[in-house]
Amino acid sequence: MIPAPDSAQQVPAPRPFVPQRPSRPAWLGPLVFSALAIALAWLVASPLFVTGGLASPVFPLIAMLVMLTPGASALITVRFVEGRRGVWRALGAWPLRPVGRLFAWLGIALGVCLALVFAALPLGVLFGVYEADFAGFGFFAEQITAQLAASGAGGFPLPIALLVGLQLAMIVPGSLVNMLPAFGEELGWRGYLYPSLRRLGVVPAILVSGVIWGVWHAPLLLLGYNYPGVDPLVAIASMCGMCIVMGGVLAWVRERSGSVLPAALGHGAINASAGTVFLFAAAGSSVDPTQAGLLGWSGWIVPLVLVAVLVATGLFRGPREQRPGADAAQPASGGAGEAAAVGSDA
Repeated sequence: MIPAPDSAQQVPAPRPFVPQRPSRPAWLGPLVFSALAIALAWLVASPLFVTGGLASPVFPLIAMLVMLTPGASALITVRFVEGRRGVWRALGAWPLRPVGRLFAWLGIALGVCLALVFAALPLGVLFGVYEADFAGFGFFAEQITAQLAASGAGGFPLPIALLVGLQLAMIVPGSLVNMLPAFGEELGWRGYLYPSLRRLGVVPAILVSGVIWGVWHAPLLLLGYNYPGVDPLVAIASMCGMCIVMGGVLAWVRERSGSVLPAALGHGAINASAGTVFLFAAAGSSVDPTQAGLLGWSGWIVPLVLVAVLVATGLFRGPREQRPGADAAQPASGGAGEAAAVGSDA
């Protein structure tokens, strides 16, 4: 027998049915981000195709604006497609602590990326794709001589070795300056895209994000940037190769540091030291960027080996709480079905 309810007993009212929105597909965020980043890059770079290309007076400004498009795309995707709270935290740009670990990884990123740039030069010599002059700096001397002759000036104002030393001394300050626009890229590539693909595994995430990063460069590559005189398809393929191997290195510092800032500094260091392949070239030589330097295949060997060793030994990943996407991303509104974040770690 079911007892009659006590009149004083409070019978809870039935809860209204609130339908939960279905979880978004895991691929939606990365797809929207990639399409948006590539489309914005083409949109921003389009004036160069009618104003003189790389010789356009607005090229430096437009190139810098193009570098901001991945970060802008990441902010839009995280906030409006995925509806996450704490956008800057979700992208690894905040908080700036622990300070000691952050500064340690800033130093590691700077040192490793510069070491990889310089390691590419003797490897190019070893494989016969780069003629070097590490003592006389013949190619650089030729360029300076031509510039002085064009301006009507006399001989070298300083010894060539001192001029080279000044160029090298500017790499570290240049890395810090280049970190600012590079942050616009890294906020997208290592702040959003790599973590969002992390559920696929480290290696697939590096490969896919590297290819997308390389293809994103297409507008400037078609104008001859980085690979002058090279077939556009070869240039894009070469850029994808470089972006895969160096993207792996930058993903490593992102994983271990828990922040996107070391990746931004490493990226800035790569950009600031890109000219070293010409600084140490031999007089009368022709540098093929698809083969020599970090842009060429011979320069990919050391970073590829580094990433492979880190992955194989388990040193690639940091502690779980430091990994990109390890924090549970919460949507701005909606039911529990929205709490599954694309950037969460698998």
